[in-house]
Amino acid sequence: MGTVRRSAGLLLFRRTAEHGPEVLLGHMGGPYWAHRDAGAWSVPKGEYLPPEEARDAALREFREELGVAPPEGELLPLGEVRQSGGKTVTVWAVHGDLDPGSVVPGTFTMEWPPRSGIRRTFPEIDRVRWFPLDQARAKLVKAQAVFLDRLRALLTAGGADGAAGTESTGGTGSTGGTGGGAPDGPGPA
Repeated sequence: MGTVRRSAGLLLFRRTAEHGPEVLLGHMGGPYWAHRDAGAWSVPKGEYLPPEEARDAALREFREELGVAPPEGELLPLGEVRQSGGKTVTVWAVHGDLDPGSVVPGTFTMEWPPRSGIRRTFPEIDRVRWFPLDQARAKLVKAQAVFLDRLRALLTAGGADGAAGTESTGGTGSTGGTGGGAPDGPGPA
């Protein structure tokens, strides 16, 4: 039996007068996702291995994926899901704002075209965008939609304003993949 693959990420959210809550999603980079939209967006996340903790990986991956530090603020645990490829994804929500134009995504290298022997570099994510929760559901990888439900429940309960059990990001983070390759296939995250 193989090792369970694990990823961790941060779901950045903000409140707007026009659309209510919005979340920042990344469109997965690489040739498998280039012409897809529905189901081709993800929470900025990436893989990690013990002994690294999921929370630390989520902060590190935010910086690696987006090229900017994660916002300071309370980390609101949204739990885990298991994606169709078997990977377990753990996500925290954090309130903040980010200009999509400031993003400088990380890259990954893979053989493309397949079996060509040619290695090419692609962005981990090729664009980021803010989406109202209902629009985000149609864009996200199917298994990650539950994080929107959990965020909505926290916001409805007032939990995003300092709920018990939250953790501060402390503005820390360093450099680790949302995008890349095939779904749960080649490439990072």
